[in-house]
Amino acid sequence: MNDLDLASSTVGSGSYLSDDVHFLLRPVDLAMTDVLEKERLIQTRQKHYSEMISAEHAPTSTHMALFERSLRQNGLRMAADVQSLALSLAEHYATGTLVLVSFVRAGLPLGVLVRRALLGLGRDAYHYGISIVRDRGIDETALEAIIGAHGAQNIVFVDGWTGKGAIAGELARCLGHDPRFPNGPRMVVLADPCGRAWLAASAEDWIIPSGILGATVSGLVSRSIWPADGGLHGCVVYDELRPHDVTRSFIEHIEAARAGVAVEPANPWSAAQAAQLQLQALQVVQRLAGRFGISNLNRIKPGIAEATRAVLRRVPDQVLVRDREDADVQLLIHLTDRAGIEVQAVGDELGPYRAVTIIRGVS
Repeated sequence: MNDLDLASSTVGSGSYLSDDVHFLLRPVDLAMTDVLEKERLIQTRQKHYSEMISAEHAPTSTHMALFERSLRQNGLRMAADVQSLALSLAEHYATGTLVLVSFVRAGLPLGVLVRRALLGLGRDAYHYGISIVRDRGIDETALEAIIGAHGAQNIVFVDGWTGKGAIAGELARCLGHDPRFPNGPRMVVLADPCGRAWLAASAEDWIIPSGILGATVSGLVSRSIWPADGGLHGCVVYDELRPHDVTRSFIEHIEAARAGVAVEPANPWSAAQAAQLQLQALQVVQRLAGRFGISNLNRIKPGIAEATRAVLRRVPDQVLVRDREDADVQLLIHLTDRAGIEVQAVGDELGPYRAVTIIRGVS
């Protein structure tokens, strides 16, 4: 990895191999906030979600068994999709070194895997993990350091998936008028059911194995934390979860599967494709907002990964699934059963999504 001037003040590569990624995040010591209290502060707008963090616990044995099942079920698909994305990037950026800028945390495993796939195609690539925060913006200190070292022309932003497209919207808000990105900031994801990424392996909402764990599959770092005093965004390093860490073994598992795949390059959405996907997703969110009397759309978390994370990190009211027997929603069902959360099977009402979590209104 390239050493930037500010690299010495960061958390390094977490539990990833040093060549896989460099986090441009500084370590912070932040008091944990109870989930219920955090939800109250968020919804009463006394604090932004990025100013607080709750304790992250080791996954239960059942949770890990479901993670392992998702690897057996969808590991080969993820490997094929990684290769397809790498082939497309190699075509679209025919010369020069690619610079992958992954959003912490969901983008990290994909960024690591795509960089390795690019190396396998004979291309060189740098990979950084930085923060972007909904309604607050991208980490400008980190991004400017990357641009200063590499330029902006071959930067590609990486996230794991899209839900409603909030992060894609935030990226466009921050950089859409930046002349250093004449084609706009380009975001790459595995799954893009709402059609807001530049490049995706598919529009299908499916259970991405790395999307059902947190720090223990993402280098042992927390989600990013907004800096009260400016500068680099922060994170908590969960050293206490090291005995449960599968960060490297997950990468090696997908890498081994990728060695045997033969795929075609993914294609960026056409304007018509993107518009159709965006309309379908918006209609679902608006329909659910009307049904449940929700004015703050941040309380609607569509997509399997977002719905699962909301159950783990927020205060859910209920969960909607297309089909309770769907193998891809079984972890979600397990988590809701443990928490006593109602689950409704609503069929095609969810449109492109297979699951949605509704966050409880808290006054």
